[in-house]
Amino acid sequence: MDGPLLNTLVEYEQQLVCSGDLTMARIFRLKLLERCEAKRLHEAPPILLPSLNVYTRQSSLLDFKSERVAEQMTLLDASLFARIEIPEVLIWAKEQNEERSPNLTRFTEHFNKMARSRILEQSDAKERERHVAKFTKVMRHLRRMNNFNSYLALLSALDSAPIRRLEWQQRHVAETLKEYCALIDSSCSFRAYRQALAETNPPCIPYIGLVLQDLTFVHIGNLDLLPDGSINFSKRWQQFNIVENMKKFKNQYNFKKNERIIAFFNNFDEFLCEEAMWQISESIRPRGGKKTPAPGES
Repeated sequence: MDGPLLNTLVEYEQQLVCSGDLTMARIFRLKLLERCEAKRLHEAPPILLPSLNVYTRQSSLLDFKSERVAEQMTLLDASLFARIEIPEVLIWAKEQNEERSPNLTRFTEHFNKMARSRILEQSDAKERERHVAKFTKVMRHLRRMNNFNSYLALLSALDSAPIRRLEWQQRHVAETLKEYCALIDSSCSFRAYRQALAETNPPCIPYIGLVLQDLTFVHIGNLDLLPDGSINFSKRWQQFNIVENMKKFKNQYNFKKNERIIAFFNNFDEFLCEEAMWQISESIRPRGGKKTPAPGES
């Protein structure tokens, strides 16, 4: 199922909705998602991910230049972003079903978990702080590359509770994070971010979390049918504008692939679970009482 054919099928689904045949549109959408998922499973793994596990424990985030890391994150994000189908996004706004939105689920999780894990895995306080500082440098390059999704994924990781509660010796680390948080200030419906996105030209990777939030609000706040039984075209128009704005950014970047950094990501198979993150965080800075050794400390 190639791109033009998929677009034709999606347009046909929209015609069913506009004609009022919601039952048939729902059945057609489910079948379309099944075909997309079957195609995804049949195809080879994403080309950016290594086919062989060449990851080595000696590799460290600090081994790589921040700009190069940002480039590889952006290439990988762009590859995953291009795989997200519009029906997945619309389904997620209604059901938050990971099985029916596989590409979307993968796109929203990877870098956040990776960043938190790499920081908390460091047994030495200075190394943890060096990793935090490194991620802030990577974020600066991500912002310049218009990769809002990875930028905000790292910001969310560094501002997450298990990381935020730790103390940093260098004042500029906390100051930098505070400055970066201004972009995603939720006041006035994320006005700062929306303005930045509106002023951005492709290639660009938008923050998918806000796209999903907007679609969810439209779905919850508007009925499918008006009181007289007619289709609520205002709701459909709002949904169309949101997904159309997302689609226009699906352009590719021309960065050169770096196999060593891609291998370091290790297909995002190695990360700490939430419980482990909290355990390590509290071993580093207990809620009260005597400090217990963090993993690797004697």
